[in-house]
Amino acid sequence: MAGRDLRTLFSSNDRSISASEAFTNRQAQWQAVTAGLAEHIRHVTRSDFDVEDLESPRHNVLVFHGVGGIGKSTLSRKIEASLAHSEHRPVQWEATSHEEGILPVRIDLAHAAGMDFERVVLTIRLAIAALGGPMPAFDLALRRYWEHNHPGEPIEDYLRRGGLLSRFSAAAALPQQMQSALGDVAQALLLPGTVGSALGHGAGALIKALRERRQSVRALAGCSRLADLLEAEPDLEALSFYPHLLAWDLAQLPADERVLPVILLDTFEDTGDRTHRDLERLLQRIVWLMPNAFFVVTGRNRLQWAETSLSGQLDWTGPHAWPGLVPDTTPTRSRASGRQILISDFSPEDCEDYLARRLSRDGQPLIDEPVRRIIAERSHGLPLYLDLSVMRYLELRRSGRQPQVTDFDHDFPALITRTLRDLTAEERHVLRSVSLLNAFSVPLATQAAGMQHDAPALRLTERPFIRESPSGVWPFHVHDLIRCAIRNADDASDDRWSEQDWQRAAHRAFHALESQWRQDLRRDRAVLVGCLQQGLLLARTFRLDLGWLGDAAFQYVGDSIWEPLVLPADDAASSDGLQTAADALVETLSAIARRQHEHRERTVSRLSAVLASGLLPDGLVELAAYYRAKAQRDLGLTEDSRRGMQHVASAGGRLASAARRGLAHLSRVSGDFPAAVEAAGRLGWAGRHHRVLGDVWWVQGDMERAAAAYLAARSEAEEHGVVGETAVAQAHLAFAVSFVDPLRADDELDLADRLLSPLSLRSNEMTAHIAALVRDAGFAVDLPDRAAVQLAEIGVSGISYAAAKLQLALCFHHAVLDAQDNLAADIARLRELTQNGYYAYYVEIAHFMGGLPLPPNTVRAQWIDGERQTRERWRNIVLGRRDHVGGVR
Repeated sequence: MAGRDLRTLFSSNDRSISASEAFTNRQAQWQAVTAGLAEHIRHVTRSDFDVEDLESPRHNVLVFHGVGGIGKSTLSRKIEASLAHSEHRPVQWEATSHEEGILPVRIDLAHAAGMDFERVVLTIRLAIAALGGPMPAFDLALRRYWEHNHPGEPIEDYLRRGGLLSRFSAAAALPQQMQSALGDVAQALLLPGTVGSALGHGAGALIKALRERRQSVRALAGCSRLADLLEAEPDLEALSFYPHLLAWDLAQLPADERVLPVILLDTFEDTGDRTHRDLERLLQRIVWLMPNAFFVVTGRNRLQWAETSLSGQLDWTGPHAWPGLVPDTTPTRSRASGRQILISDFSPEDCEDYLARRLSRDGQPLIDEPVRRIIAERSHGLPLYLDLSVMRYLELRRSGRQPQVTDFDHDFPALITRTLRDLTAEERHVLRSVSLLNAFSVPLATQAAGMQHDAPALRLTERPFIRESPSGVWPFHVHDLIRCAIRNADDASDDRWSEQDWQRAAHRAFHALESQWRQDLRRDRAVLVGCLQQGLLLARTFRLDLGWLGDAAFQYVGDSIWEPLVLPADDAASSDGLQTAADALVETLSAIARRQHEHRERTVSRLSAVLASGLLPDGLVELAAYYRAKAQRDLGLTEDSRRGMQHVASAGGRLASAARRGLAHLSRVSGDFPAAVEAAGRLGWAGRHHRVLGDVWWVQGDMERAAAAYLAARSEAEEHGVVGETAVAQAHLAFAVSFVDPLRADDELDLADRLLSPLSLRSNEMTAHIAALVRDAGFAVDLPDRAAVQLAEIGVSGISYAAAKLQLALCFHHAVLDAQDNLAADIARLRELTQNGYYAYYVEIAHFMGGLPLPPNTVRAQWIDGERQTRERWRNIVLGRRDHVGGVR
């Protein structure tokens, strides 16, 4: 019943259900097989190919490795069937370029298959028996081995009892082929007695004849190592070298009778482990000694034969011996290589296809589409999960009800069993420990597991369910589905963990992350964010005290970069609100970062909810309070912002200087410039004093002093290594320069763009965009249209001051062009934007630009040098640009 899934067939009384073994597209793997075969055929048909060459590198092996349940055995069976009979080849698989003369034989090395080395050798020989003639050199050695190790037991009885006769149609001919080889030798040497005793009593005569290269045995004398193998003790060690004789025999066949054996070795992980490689050593000899055969190995782990460290455990090791098995160290390929291919998960489309074809009734899928979709999503592409879900589907139907989508929110303990099956106790301990982490390195894994040596973690990283992403902070992560199963499924293994074990492991992992963060002397931003993400998730899940996360949170905000912190959704928090201090800190940092992409009203709402929950420790309350006050200022809620900033400043915490800077900004936006300058003198670097002064000087029309202040702010930020503040200062510097020097502004804006591009500083990106409008004022006819686009973007953010700043840029443009009607409309719009009294001095500046008198009801700012001098500066800036525009035209 090839192609039938008997296990599923016997899971239901409903005979209308068609239970088929669904094979899903593995086209990339098939292409690797056909390409490898084509290359191998070109190699063995070269005129200089020598089957007895024992020193040349070997290129005759292709390895498919992958996590348990990924479909390796199914792929192996399908490759064998496709090579044996083209009608069994999937329609999406292209034909090989050499379909004739290929002899595939698949050998399952699983413990359950009962396959020992002797049976492996016999299986290969039985497959070749289909050629119809003896393999003289091999058959002579095999007969001697058999008589020595199985005295009195005919080989045909052994084959019949072991089931090998039924598997190979030509197997019954093997004894006759062996006897034919013996008879030819007996006749050539004129040995007396029966054919069966030819090697029993005549081995010495044959060996002597071979060494003397007599004419009577010239057909065998060409095999230079036959005499040595016949002389050796016919034990298992000698048997492992006999494949050399079989390779030689195949090479002696006439060209039109030659075949290419394709030997598929499945479940290779059951040959042993890294310590016990006895069977692996014997199997490697077959591969090496049969260079004219092509081997396709499937197993959980990649072959390590190209590693020189295995010298002494295996006979042929190192990159020279197996160049195709050398790991590729390029970032995109990592541990893969051209002849070692990690079998990937199914694509979502392949998962759907598998489920649709696995169970059907009257040609239609039995599992309905919503259930198929949820199973495919939860499978993460692992075929074993699909198979287990199919069995669960039938189990639920047997209970008398139709399975629903909610029935497949399920983790299967079998996934754990299959994953842990061939791991050592130490590897299982490390695996459970790192399942708490999204990503890990070997040192992090060792520390999280509480171990004193790296070896178990190093071995674990070589397992196929450990995926590698060299570009990340930590290169390794557990396959998503397996990680979920280990964390959530009922673990029935002997060394399963209790809840207390998991809690202790969470504490170890939490402190391991702290160690990673504190040891990061380079203050790598990626390390900080990675430690925060994983530490917050652990604290939230296991209700840990925040500890070092508080310090890390302040470092995160202090860098002013604002890349998002992405944590999986917490069902409890989403349904019942914030539950723990970790929930509150996650929400705080998320709101702070997301304010660059959300309306400021949303930021205020989220941070207000955090503060109302009372869950944040005292040392972190100021974090939410300060950034709520900043968002309120952006919304124009200046009094609310002022109260928040005063509260944070008076508390004297880590953000007190920042809050005092916020109060200085509030003085500035209300037009009290002397107070802002006086406050800046007390701020220092922590309060970004130079930037505060720059913000004051540009509105006075003193662009030279403003640019100098911003340049000093940028230099100070660079000295402290704060890239976010460096970018902020540069954006403001470009804005100030754009009013008076368009050519220099090009360079400053280019630098600002380069500094801002890797960050997420939306309000400062807007400042740079407005600066570009200021630079082009008077020149660009499309400037109002560009301003309209930017105004729409500002509306999404809720940053009210940016809209007023943009409107001021339009006023500058129309003042330069002396477009009085447009300027009047701009001023009217500007007055609407600042009617709450904050940034109201923008209306004054617009009048200064146009040389217009101020209306009697205009709110007047407290200009540092007085209104007259400020008016002159702004008017001169406009006239200077007007002259520049005229000169260019």
